[in-house]
Amino acid sequence: MSKKISALILGSSVLLAACSSVPNQAPVVDRHVASSSKPAVAVEPPPVVRDERGMYTVKKGDTLIRIALEFGQNYRDLVSWNNLSNPNDIKVDQVLRVLPPEAGASSSGVQTGAIAMPPADKPAPVVRKSEPRGDKKAYSESALAELQRPDGAKADKPGSKAGAAAGAAAVAETVVTVPAPAPAPVPAPAVEEEKLSWMWPADGKVIATFDEGKNKGVDIAGKAGQPVVAAGAGKVMYAGSGIRGYGNLVIVKHSNSLLSAYAHNRSIVVKEGNTVTKGQQIAEMGDSDTDTVKLHFEIRQQGKPVDPSRFLPNR
Repeated sequence: MSKKISALILGSSVLLAACSSVPNQAPVVDRHVASSSKPAVAVEPPPVVRDERGMYTVKKGDTLIRIALEFGQNYRDLVSWNNLSNPNDIKVDQVLRVLPPEAGASSSGVQTGAIAMPPADKPAPVVRKSEPRGDKKAYSESALAELQRPDGAKADKPGSKAGAAAGAAAVAETVVTVPAPAPAPVPAPAVEEEKLSWMWPADGKVIATFDEGKNKGVDIAGKAGQPVVAAGAGKVMYAGSGIRGYGNLVIVKHSNSLLSAYAHNRSIVVKEGNTVTKGQQIAEMGDSDTDTVKLHFEIRQQGKPVDPSRFLPNR
């Protein structure tokens, strides 16, 4: 009896051990994905495509005047192109037009596009017309010869109905050739860059030269109050202190693509809109927004800083 009880206890223990063990779980298979396909990758929706030609997105720390300088434009033009009521109120991520708007359609409403003409190597098909031959004539040799005569050789009497119909058909089939419009003349630049004459904007030692990415121009040391002159003839595009890091700044526009900038002045002696000649005093050297008395001088082409040594004469 004790052996049977022991056997029952041993069997129960084996059964309980088998039940308490964790079975191997089958992997979860997504029946919606084919077994031969690669693992799915999360794909982000494509970004919104924006027309970036002549547009700029405002970043933190930007001012309208700095943006205008970077693109070689007058900040007043940016105000006009973007219908800004307050030039000092621009916001981060705001998209501004920084290049002149493209010319729209002509105000007259007349379409000036080219007229589609048939290719020269494929002449237009010749349309032949013949009047109905429903009239009945008595048989004769002359009538038979007239019916066998080609259409182009038939002679209609002046004033007859057939002659009038043939004349109308000829007028209707006349092709009028319209000459293609002549291309619009390309306006010449206001000032040719190669004809501009340059000079150094101040006397003094050059203490920093152009270094793309680090120094956008040259720094000239001097004394407080010494004259700063226009390096070339042009028009004052900006005179003020609205760009951080430049202090009292003068910007002169010399051509459609070239302008010069004069920074850190103690005072400015010209106003926006003034026309200046080469060598005319525009400011007094100073240390506004910097730690030493110096003139920071830049030349920009299409808004991009370029090495002034390419333009200034050798000393």
